Amino acid sequence: MRDYREYLGEILVPEDKLQSRIAELGSEISRDFAGLDNLLLICILRGGVLFLTDLMRKITIPHAIEFMAVSSYGVGNRETSGHVRITLDLNVDIRDKHVILVEDIIDSGHTISAVLDLLTTRKPASLCVCTLLDKADRREVNVPVKYTGFSIPNKFVFGYGLDIDDYYRNLPFIGVVDLEKYQSGA
Repeated sequence: MRDYREYLGEILVPEDKLQSRIAELGSEISRDFAGLDNLLLICILRGGVLFLTDLMRKITIPHAIEFMAVSSYGVGNRETSGHVRITLDLNVDIRDKHVILVEDIIDSGHTISAVLDLLTTRKPASLCVCTLLDKADRREVNVPVKYTGFSIPNKFVFGYGLDIDDYYRNLPFIGVVDLEKYQSGA
């Protein structure tokens, strides 16, 4: 894989704006769930890991974390298959817990909707969604998102947990892929 700069069209959300907004989200969650001792953050792997890590450091009330892995994309395919598959399920019972599903990006809504449907059957005290990025223009399924970092246009983005062919998740910003450069192999 080449240097990310060969694919970067623009920086959509710089590091300082990311961190500032994540701090705000942490404050909102801390305020909204104050006084509760059973808050559980569930991170959808792999893209949500960086977001979860920074977000949990900004939440000032006690909370636990858990992970799920969900697949809705075919191998080498950027379009959703419409079929959602749980590839790593929870290791804890969420009954009577206040659950926040932490996601990197929501576009069509199919994946997160399927996960919400599954988790609802497990009887949490409450269940809501916190997403770093929301592509509302791509929404095909209504998804109740309580906490949104940034609403973004329908662009192919990477960095800060989001990948291009499994690379560049480590970048501290959200960038937009220059599709011409990417498709030509830069």
